[in-house]
Amino acid sequence: MLKVMNNQPADSKKRRYSLRRGSSGIGVIEVLIATLVLMICSLGIVGMISAAIVTNNRNKLDSTGIMLTQAIIERVKSTIIGSGSSSLVDCTGTTWTIETAPGGAALAGANIDFTEATPATDYHMDYVVRSPCSSTGKEITTYDVRWHVEIVGAAALTPTQTFLITVGARMKGHSEGNMFYSLPVNFRVMAGN
Repeated sequence: MLKVMNNQPADSKKRRYSLRRGSSGIGVIEVLIATLVLMICSLGIVGMISAAIVTNNRNKLDSTGIMLTQAIIERVKSTIIGSGSSSLVDCTGTTWTIETAPGGAALAGANIDFTEATPATDYHMDYVVRSPCSSTGKEITTYDVRWHVEIVGAAALTPTQTFLITVGARMKGHSEGNMFYSLPVNFRVMAGN
């Protein structure tokens, strides 16, 4: 009788059986490790999203401060060559007088000194921002805006008709170091001829 022999050795069958048995599914420990890795990555993403939201809000507040300083500079420049004052109305309907004669808020070096307790009248305002900009809108924040005007070359024998305008704006009621703190904005512009 002829016996048909199987061409595969016995070791090969054992190896194939052990490979199948070892990779038969995902274990509980593997699932727990994958879940832990996924949770750590998710927490990192949530942290990045919250930081982006805070940065976006701070940029919005910075932009508002910059627009206020630019508005004051434009008002001062438009009336400085002559004499007189201008005005600006905030979102509550308060009309703020913008004095353009030389003088104004105190300076600390080249910037506005926000530590001055009582700045000169008509050289500062507490501009209220609301959304929408009306007396019924939700109040967003209040900006302390101050400006200083000086004649360039005033110490010379003949004063010039060139003025240095320094304007600063900062949020009121926000302490330094919190997540929404925005640094004061300071601009210096020369105007005249």
